Amino acid sequence: MKTVFSRWLAIGLLGAASALAQAQTAPVAAPVAEPAAAQAVAVDPAKGPPADFVAPAEPKADDSNAARGKSQPGNNAPFWRSVRESGEVAGITNLPGVEKGVLIQRFETYPGSSHATAGEAWRQVRNRVIIPYGGSLLLIVLVAIGIFYATRGTMGHEHPEGGKRIERFTPFERSAHWLNAIAFVLLGVSGLVMAFGKFLLLPWMGHTLFGWITFGLKTMHNFVGPLFAVSLLVILLTFLKDNVPRAWDWLWLKEAGGLFGGQEVPSHRFNAGEKGVFWIGAFVLGITVVASGLVLDHLIPNMLYTRGQMQVAHMFHAAAAVLMLCIIFGHIYIGTVGMRGAYKAMRTGYVSEGWAKEHHELWYDDIKAGKIPAQRSGESSASTPAPLPTTREA
Repeated sequence: MKTVFSRWLAIGLLGAASALAQAQTAPVAAPVAEPAAAQAVAVDPAKGPPADFVAPAEPKADDSNAARGKSQPGNNAPFWRSVRESGEVAGITNLPGVEKGVLIQRFETYPGSSHATAGEAWRQVRNRVIIPYGGSLLLIVLVAIGIFYATRGTMGHEHPEGGKRIERFTPFERSAHWLNAIAFVLLGVSGLVMAFGKFLLLPWMGHTLFGWITFGLKTMHNFVGPLFAVSLLVILLTFLKDNVPRAWDWLWLKEAGGLFGGQEVPSHRFNAGEKGVFWIGAFVLGITVVASGLVLDHLIPNMLYTRGQMQVAHMFHAAAAVLMLCIIFGHIYIGTVGMRGAYKAMRTGYVSEGWAKEHHELWYDDIKAGKIPAQRSGESSASTPAPLPTTREA
């Protein structure tokens, strides 16, 4: 024990002697003198400050940001705060066009929202209102149609093909309808993918494939849009005369057209439900979709196309498109599996007398009375064409 203690004591003494020797041989650093500006200097008012006096430097405005950059690297909150507080002040840019030099769009509509931005407000409306509520509404409509079909089935009776035939749609009317319908389906599918694909397709499809698909659909959407606009205008002008509201349409609406009963309410060429699709779905919502789409496509002449205008146009476009899809879902259902003979009427243009009497009795009575020609695409007469080849109606 005594031997171990002696060894530790010897090692400690040797370390202390070495440190003392190094301290004695090291050069002595000169004391750092405080800046003259930091020292208290007695200034004689009559003689002025001494020759070696240096005035204290003014603190720089970015000293705090520089210090924060050293202590909190990566924290750029002060920079963005200053940008927001500066408002819509345009910077220097080589890009032509309005608002190209504005980094952040200012938004001060609501009290206490001086630091909010219009771009963020638009994003919140899109992601928290239009997407979830619009998607829920579309799903509710589809489920309701499925339940109605499961409980009611296909409406209408089968009618024999023999006898006289009545021309319900001329070749021009059918061509305009199918052109508009095809354009609408392409726009609807591409629009749904762009709106909901990020949540439904991207997780299992992957970014690469989803990116290519959405890029192609977006390009198609932009080119098909003007085609839909022109065909919609033709549809509105072509079917306007027979879609003017009449007094007897109120009875059809009151009875819901007989959809939930056993017998349909008599109507003319188009019933109140079809007129509702025309005025609400095609006229109001269709024109809204087309007008806002033309803005988004930059096809309106002499327009600035500011970010605010594009955001408003997008919200109108998305909301009107969702509502229009809901209405057209019902229209497509009735025109295909929902009613016997409806699809064939638009495909061939002709219906049987029994079909016309069952679904549009007032229109059929006018044809029988000679007020409306049964054949409209040829000579204007009350004669009916030869029966078409006998086929089973859908």
